[in-house]
Amino acid sequence: MPTRSSLSICLLAITTFLRAIQAHTVLTYPGWRGDNLHSNGTADDTFGLASYDAGNGTLHPFGMQWEYPCGGMPMSQNRTKWPVKGGAIAFQPGWFQGHSSAFMYFNLGLGNNPANYSFVMQNGLNIVGPSKEPWPGTFCLPQIPLPAGLEVNVGDNATIQIIETALHGAALYNCVDITFAEPDDVEEVTEQNCFNSSQISSNLIFTTEALASGSSMSQVSLSAMILTAVMAVIALV
Repeated sequence: MPTRSSLSICLLAITTFLRAIQAHTVLTYPGWRGDNLHSNGTADDTFGLASYDAGNGTLHPFGMQWEYPCGGMPMSQNRTKWPVKGGAIAFQPGWFQGHSSAFMYFNLGLGNNPANYSFVMQNGLNIVGPSKEPWPGTFCLPQIPLPAGLEVNVGDNATIQIIETALHGAALYNCVDITFAEPDDVEEVTEQNCFNSSQISSNLIFTTEALASGSSMSQVSLSAMILTAVMAVIALV
């Protein structure tokens, strides 16, 4: 039977981990390049920079996730299989205190170690938290398609880049290195690895060009209804 001291140590470890993930983005499906949550040093130690070579090691006062393109993490040696026609992405979108919402961007870079991530998979998803405190919970998009017109083959390597930006413009970067595979060869998407917590909601971002072009209100209302229906389906997953 666990002793009181061992339970206290376990509780402390869990609390520390939760505090860390609440302040950053954690990819829970299909995974991530690695744990880049660790912060060391202070803003004064780095002269206000996001990272600084101190000679005996690089300091990251705000964590490595501030660094483009993949939060300071090198390419993975063990890749994750992901469906050749697109698939699920789940993440914990916590942010620092003082931010009630954030914007998510999902990009794709092709090859073993992409030179850029210019293929847009999902753009402008507004994540809304329950308050300005760090957010609990997970958000999942069960089917993110490949960029329009892009064709890939089973066995091709690529990297999915996920960017989270706060209201003041600061960005966090995370990546997962993938190999495209047939759906049957990919880890199954379940309620355990892909779910939406009730505390976190989302909005799609769209323009009002239809209003400016003189479209009828019925067309605008229909578009709004479609957007509402799509987000309702996502929230139920």
